[in-house]
Order: sequence, then C-alpha cells, then structure tokens
Amino acid sequence: QVQLVESGGGLVQAGGSLRLSCAASGRTFSRYAMGWFRQAPGKEREFVAAISWSGVSTNYADSVKGRFTISRDNAKNTVYLQMNSLKPEDTAVYYCAAGSTSVVVTTTWGYWGQGTQVTVSS
Repeated sequence: QVQLVESGGGLVQAGGSLRLSCAASGRTFSRYAMGWFRQAPGKEREFVAAISWSGVSTNYADSVKGRFTISRDNAKNTVYLQMNSLKPEDTAVYYCAAGSTSVVVTTTWGYWGQGTQVTVSS
C-alpha cells in the first residue's frame, strides 16, 4: 500500500510563491513516476505536472508552464511542486499522485494523497 502525504499549502497573494511537498511511503519510491493534480470548487480534477522516476523527464499543463516546477528527491522519497507567480485561478486543492510505471507517458495514477489547499487572493 502506498501512502502519500502532501504539505505546504496555504493562503498567498497573487504573484506570490508556494512550495508543495509530498512524502511517499509503502514502496520503492524511486521506481515510479509521480504527479500533481488539482481540483477547484465546482470543477473536475485536472493534471498539473508529472515527473519520471529519474527526474529527467517532466510534463506540465499549459496553464502552469513557466510558473510551476516539479522535482523529486529519491533519497527523501519526496516530490515537490514549486509554484511561482501564482494567480487566483490557481486556487484549488492540490493532490499528489503516484504512477504505476517509471515513465510518465505510460503511467496510470493509482494512488492519491489527501490533498492540500492552495488559496491565491487577488
């Protein structure tokens, strides 16, 4: 069983930054792709970013490209999401997800954290 625990959410003004963390346990973290998703009130959950097992390959939603950076530290079993130039439309609950394979293009997201709230005020 995989456990994912997010942290780092909060309230920030537009233009500010936040860094989310996701600590993983329960399997060999370094073998699998990891991702971040978000869900705003009244909307479906959407993809934000993903990273391959090695950290070499990353993918981003168009809405966050150039502002968000996903990274991972396999020694700490942790994946991060650095969010800069935040906008009110980034307000959502952010979820960490663990993939089923090592590369993003072939993975499915089978494990989810509980989520952390990010609120961006205008």
